[in-house]
Amino acid sequence: MKLIRFEDGQGARWGRLDGQTIEVTAGMGGEPSGETVNLEQVRLLPPAEPSKIVCVGRNYLDHIKEMGNDQGDLPREPGLFLKAANALTISGGEVMYPEWSENFHFEGELALVIAQRAKNLTPVEVPAAVLGYTCALDLTARDKQQSDLQWFRAKAADNFCPLGPTLETQFDPTDVQLLTRVNGEIRQDGRTSHMIFDVVQILMYVTRYVTLERGDVVLTGTPAGVGALERGDELEVEIDGLDVLHTRIV
Repeated sequence: MKLIRFEDGQGARWGRLDGQTIEVTAGMGGEPSGETVNLEQVRLLPPAEPSKIVCVGRNYLDHIKEMGNDQGDLPREPGLFLKAANALTISGGEVMYPEWSENFHFEGELALVIAQRAKNLTPVEVPAAVLGYTCALDLTARDKQQSDLQWFRAKAADNFCPLGPTLETQFDPTDVQLLTRVNGEIRQDGRTSHMIFDVVQILMYVTRYVTLERGDVVLTGTPAGVGALERGDELEVEIDGLDVLHTRIV
C-alpha cells in the first residue's frame, strides 16, 4: 500500500494512493475517511512528520573504502548522526546549491518512517515499528563535513534531505537494488544486502539510546559512488519496489 502526504488547500493531509486517486485518511497510516482527491490537484509533501531524522553513516563497505576510511575492519556498531525536520524537502522539488559550500555531494539512500513510539526494540518488534519505506537523498556539504567540528552545516542545512515521493508499507528491505542517477547517468548501484548493519540491527541499536517517535525518519546509509553536484543537475534515487525520488539542484 502506498501512503502519500499532500496539501490541497485544507492543510497537510495523508492518504492512500491508488493510481491517480488519493483516498484521504485520518492522519498518517489512518483509516480512509471516504473522501477522495485527484493526485494532479494536490501538492506533494515529504511522506513523514518527524521530530528527528536519524542517519547511519558508512554502512556499506564500498562507501567506506571510497571515503578513505578503510582500516581493514568493519565498524563494530552503527555510526549515527542527526538531521532535523528543516532538512526535509519534497520529491520533484528543487534544492539550491549552498552558496557557502564548494563541494556539494549526493548520497542516495533507503529510508524508513516510524509507525509508533519505539524504545529498546527487539528483533521481533522491529517490523511493527516501521510504517513504510521510501527513497531519500542525504545531501552533504563535503567541504564543511571535513572542516567543521560537528556535521551540523554539512548534513542538516535546509532542504538537505529530499524524501519520497510515497511511503510503501508492504516492502522487504532485505535485498533490493538502489540506484542513484545524475542527469540520467548511473552513479550509485548497490544492494541493501550489502549493508553492514541491516534495518533490524539499526533500529535495535538506535532505540537502545534514543526513543523514536511516530513519524520519525531513519536513513540507512549509502553505497559507493557518491560525488559532487553542479547547479542544474537532475537527480533520481530508484529502489526496487519504491517510487522514484526526483530532485533538481539549482
